[in-house]
Amino acid sequence: MNEIVTMTGIAVGGDGVGRLSDGRVVFVPRTVPGDRIRLREDSLQRHRNFARAEVGEIVEAGPGRVTPPCPHYVADHCGGCQLQHLAYDGQLAAKRSIVGETLRRLGKLQIEDPEIVEALEEWRYRSKISMAAKGGEGRQGAATVVGLHAYDRPNFVFPLADCHITDFKLMALWRELRPRLALLPQPLTRLTLRLDREERRHIIAESAGEPWLNADELRRAMHGSIDGEIVNPGMGSVTRRWAVDQLGDVRSQTVWDLYGGIGDTAAILVERGANVVSVDADEKAVSWGRERLPAARFIAARAEDVLATLPPPHAVVMNPPRGGLHWDVSLRLTSEPVAKLIYISCDPATLARDLARLNVNYDVKAVRAFDLFPQTAHVETVAVLEAA
Repeated sequence: MNEIVTMTGIAVGGDGVGRLSDGRVVFVPRTVPGDRIRLREDSLQRHRNFARAEVGEIVEAGPGRVTPPCPHYVADHCGGCQLQHLAYDGQLAAKRSIVGETLRRLGKLQIEDPEIVEALEEWRYRSKISMAAKGGEGRQGAATVVGLHAYDRPNFVFPLADCHITDFKLMALWRELRPRLALLPQPLTRLTLRLDREERRHIIAESAGEPWLNADELRRAMHGSIDGEIVNPGMGSVTRRWAVDQLGDVRSQTVWDLYGGIGDTAAILVERGANVVSVDADEKAVSWGRERLPAARFIAARAEDVLATLPPPHAVVMNPPRGGLHWDVSLRLTSEPVAKLIYISCDPATLARDLARLNVNYDVKAVRAFDLFPQTAHVETVAVLEAA
């Protein structure tokens, strides 16, 4: 008999959370708090302490359920978004809860769910989209399908018509490009479209086969409209400015900008009169940063490899990748504490782990979440730490 489950929350990753009659927590995609659902029996996978399942029938819809506007979300089970079926207020509440619960459970912090800053735009905010390619059996070798993955079939790629969270300019570029896929290098494996900060449109084609020898032909075919990961840049600026504001007066103070990329945070710190040392392993990003911001010192290296060579800081701003801080960075910051740390995180779990490590010599003074990625389960978090 198919079991009926009441969903009570949203988990990291965007799945709804409920509980089976045997006591196991069950994770069900595309559900919202308050939904009463009948599980699809053939989808139920029981593990020792939890289960996963798919919706068989929505017996009673929760108060936050809405109709997703993107046809791909429903018809193709697009995995690019996870929360289009949840009203935006519900998305914000879910992300607050995810951050707070993760910091309490994994970080052992006594903290309430943080305030969350809502997005400037709920739709059409992405300035970069990466698509997978499948096929390549045609006479000209063009990929038969270029699009996105289904969440429940990760090896399946459906053809993309439109992405509702991607900038209109990129989707216009995609419409121009779709009839000309044969001009891309073959066999095509991945295709990325992006807007740079001057709103020039870029096509990045990845192939396991021949080099891209006819890029000029494509450029001519598209009337010179292209130039051979900036995501939601507006909200990124809001996040960085709030983070830097928490440092207070930094005039004439040395501030490390670790994992600094092209120098967006460094630019704000320079505006405030700080002496900035920015470190990032991406040499291309560092080169761009040097050109746009000569007032800061940029170093192309892994942060853990160069900390010992840097001048002692008054404060540190860190924006590490999803994997969080390297152990050596955490060790340096705990063995030689600085007055203030700002940790900008794209993953609540690794943030919680790192805050637990830093808790030896630092107190968490403030946490704020920022919704850089509406309609998805991703959330940006800023933690403010001071030396104990």
